[in-house]
Amino acid sequence: MTDGAVSRSARVLVAADKFKGSLTAVQVAERVTAGLRQVVPGLEVETLPVADGGDGTVAAAVAAGFERREVRVAGPLGDPVTAAYALRGTTAVVEMAEASGLQHLPPDTFAPLTATTYGSGELLRAALDAGAATIVFGVGGSATTDGGAGMLEALGAAFLDADGKPVTRGGGGLADLATADLSGLDARFAGVDLILASDVDNPLTGPKGAPAVYGPQKGASPDDVAALDAALAHYAEVLTAATGPAAAECAKAPGAGAAGGIGYGALVALGARFRPGIEVMLDVLGFAPALEKATLVITGEGSLDEQTLHGKAPAGVAAAARARGVEVVAVCGRLALPPEALGRAGIRRAYALASLEPDPAVSMAQAGPLLERVAADIARDFLA
Repeated sequence: MTDGAVSRSARVLVAADKFKGSLTAVQVAERVTAGLRQVVPGLEVETLPVADGGDGTVAAAVAAGFERREVRVAGPLGDPVTAAYALRGTTAVVEMAEASGLQHLPPDTFAPLTATTYGSGELLRAALDAGAATIVFGVGGSATTDGGAGMLEALGAAFLDADGKPVTRGGGGLADLATADLSGLDARFAGVDLILASDVDNPLTGPKGAPAVYGPQKGASPDDVAALDAALAHYAEVLTAATGPAAAECAKAPGAGAAGGIGYGALVALGARFRPGIEVMLDVLGFAPALEKATLVITGEGSLDEQTLHGKAPAGVAAAARARGVEVVAVCGRLALPPEALGRAGIRRAYALASLEPDPAVSMAQAGPLLERVAADIARDFLA
């Protein structure tokens, strides 16, 4: 044993996120488990794939025992797509990216002004129809910047121009908005606990708002960003006129700018409450009882960097484990944090695939076998 100290009754909890572009969170857990057991046969390992509210959230819930449900909804360009949500009892996990995510756009195609969240509203309605009383609404990975207007339209709201006609879907169309009528919204939301789960706390507009910060990732030019920021500010003004001053305050609230402003729509019109995505998901997935039995936690994601420290899954896992006095190590494809930053986050040591294979393309293509080798190193350092 060269690093940590774990007793013969060691029990490892693998609670890692996906390695985006190479391995799902479930595959990460499988590969880590295999690598550990190469060195310590028969080692007790519990796997709990995690997510922070972005893409992969439904898959993590299904891995934890939720039932996967599929429905046909409108994609971000309006074409039908198959989207999934997860259900266990009266709790549903809905991932907006399943309906309105970038993965539904053709290669090298973006639609920053016209992409719609309409399908996300259809997905929420499907969860209501299935009897959900608590809905964890994971937002991230969106192709959209429409402030959630499409989502609300799918749920019964009307957004009209000066001639009384529906405005064009997408963030760009909100510039023509004259009136908003929320009286037709699905009344069932009054009895539902809707939790907005996100790893970002941006406001709706401004220098740190949805268009400025995330618009370029969705193909928005500088002119598009300016147009979207103005359109969303106008949208907030119209909603304030329709519903009262709380709508203006919601535009400044943490999470309002999540997923192109869908957070704002959920906060203003659906009674959502914002919580950091990883905290919500750890609760939903049953992390606390799993942690009680663990003597070592292995977490991770594709890139451990500055963003990791701001609400990403590994930071949330490490914080919860540190609070219980359980040692944490991390696996990743790429490591961009110094040891002192890892230590402050509660991570004893990080193991990167890049240390074995410096070529990023090869590392991603061979992520599975490389991760097994890294996990074997962890076993030798902490368990052997």
